[in-house]
Amino acid sequence: MQLGLLGGSFDPPHIGHLIIAQDAMDALALDHLLVIPAARQPLKGHEQTPPEHRLAMVRACFDGVPRVEVDPVEIARGGLSFMVDTVEDVRRRWPVAQLHLLVGSDVVPTLPRWKDPQRLLGMVRLVVLHRDTGGAPPLEQEIHGAQTVRWLSTRRVDVSSTEIRARVRDGRSLKGFVPESVATYIASTGLYHENSRTADRADG
Repeated sequence: MQLGLLGGSFDPPHIGHLIIAQDAMDALALDHLLVIPAARQPLKGHEQTPPEHRLAMVRACFDGVPRVEVDPVEIARGGLSFMVDTVEDVRRRWPVAQLHLLVGSDVVPTLPRWKDPQRLLGMVRLVVLHRDTGGAPPLEQEIHGAQTVRWLSTRRVDVSSTEIRARVRDGRSLKGFVPESVATYIASTGLYHENSRTADRADG
């Protein structure tokens, strides 16, 4: 079984996350993809939207997408979210699965700061997602501690969670940026407005 893991803040999830997920499932021939919102990411210093809101938005975003499951394991565990702990949990539940950990290319330089990075990278196939800008990196490239690495080109989508939060604060439309279900949730809860605790934080 080929099982993908896509973690993140998802603050909020957007159309780019959907496209990345679909591209990865197709390119890697994944049987299943777990989308895992973090309870609290240790490398992000800014306050994040409460996890129950982000979990609800991720569920709304990926609802009905074949072969995708939203996994609340990190939120249920609480505290700081460490991927090595999550991978060990997933391995207990799917002991015979080949695990593919999907990360953005911007995350690669931070890997040495992760908890037990060598142990983590020894348990997964690392898949580095990068935007297709015309220049293709090698399909396989060594990253210290990783048994295998796949560089996977994804379609270029200039959408970020930071931009979406700014659009909400400015009263601009989210059409085309997030699924309608996510836009409805944001509107109904009042997330990301000027008086919201989520007004100023790093991208999710």
